[in-house]
Amino acid sequence: MSQAPAIPKATRRRHDREIVALAVPAFGALVAEPLFVMADSAIVGHLGTAQLAGLGVASALLTTAVSVFVFLAYATTAAVARRVGAGDLQAAVRQGMDGIWLALLLGAAVIAVVLPLAPGIVDAFGTSVTATPYATAYLRISSLGIPAMLVVLAATGVLRGLQDTRTPLYVAVAGFVANAGLNAALVYGAGLGIAGSAWGTVIAQCGMATVYLTVVVRGARRHGASLRPDVAGIRASAQAGAPLLIRTLSLRAILMIATAVAARLGDADIAAHQIVLSLWSLLAFALDAIAIAGQAVIGRYLGAGDAVGAREACRRMVQWGIVTGAALGLLVIAARPLFLPLFTGDPGVKDAALPALLIVAFSQPVSGVVFVLDGVLMGAGDGRYLAGAMVLTLVVFTPVALLVPTFGGDLTALWGAMTLMMTVRMLTLWLRARSGRWMVTGATR
Repeated sequence: MSQAPAIPKATRRRHDREIVALAVPAFGALVAEPLFVMADSAIVGHLGTAQLAGLGVASALLTTAVSVFVFLAYATTAAVARRVGAGDLQAAVRQGMDGIWLALLLGAAVIAVVLPLAPGIVDAFGTSVTATPYATAYLRISSLGIPAMLVVLAATGVLRGLQDTRTPLYVAVAGFVANAGLNAALVYGAGLGIAGSAWGTVIAQCGMATVYLTVVVRGARRHGASLRPDVAGIRASAQAGAPLLIRTLSLRAILMIATAVAARLGDADIAAHQIVLSLWSLLAFALDAIAIAGQAVIGRYLGAGDAVGAREACRRMVQWGIVTGAALGLLVIAARPLFLPLFTGDPGVKDAALPALLIVAFSQPVSGVVFVLDGVLMGAGDGRYLAGAMVLTLVVFTPVALLVPTFGGDLTALWGAMTLMMTVRMLTLWLRARSGRWMVTGATR
């Protein structure tokens, strides 16, 4: 990509307009998602420490279970965008319906597992005796909303593929407001306690899924697409999502290993690690918004058979990723003195977090490239390569991270290993992007 001719100014401006139009609403929707858990925590926290601890365990389990299936959004976005680029809106919406049916099937399977096994799952995480009943109750009730959560993921992918990131933003904001209101009313007004918080979340998620389904069904009728489940289409959606599932599981494993290593370093280090990780995750939302734009735009260009346009869009998005990453890094450096006191007053935790935050700041341009190219290759439907690259990254990261305590390293060394992980990801993704092998054109890959 580096040896390609410069992108004409008019083309850059067109790409910039596309990126902004898709990325800004996507960022708003991404930020709204974690606010669900924050609202639940703020309301349940006033019930007592045991209830808040139970919510913490259950929400972590629930978030993990749902995030594993994020491929429903990614794979659907790429597949729908290709058909949009090919000019076949009927097939695009039909592809989206296959993803939604797959989400419903997976959601039903998860409920079948979680409902009977909830007590054992909670116990496996070493939950205290006082918090266990609350965690079990919240997990069981909230699991009823998992099909709706997965439908939201798949339907979000449909709309992103149709180049619409505004509707997901509106639905996410409305869902957050409804969730907060329902939680307050059911927890305190109805006196249901933590169960009221769980029911409020279920109702809000079901409401969001209903809105999404209404929008997609209207689109299906408008373009003459069938709403019936198609076994072949559902199977194809699952096959497209399988490599992305491997990628997601590998990434989750990396984050879990990092947390486990931080826990071995001591209380101050694990506390500091949670603070740094929370900021790292927040920064990821901004960069992921550009990646989402990449999924939608690249899929559309390749579906239209425009490989040159796809390559130019990729180059421009990488530039956006580098600049955005650098700006975020400078923001982290400037805001460090203000950021840490929001989370802790412990001098030991601050001392552990400060140098780690510097590493996070300096690595943001690398993260910018990683997120953008990740989105580009997802938009191209290059899931197999992404899965293999992430497994390789996991293999490189694991021994390095595990050796940090062995050689007397601290949290700064651990986040150095995290930066190594992102650098390996950048190299593998950059090599693939430069090769051009991802640019397979046509309505299907």
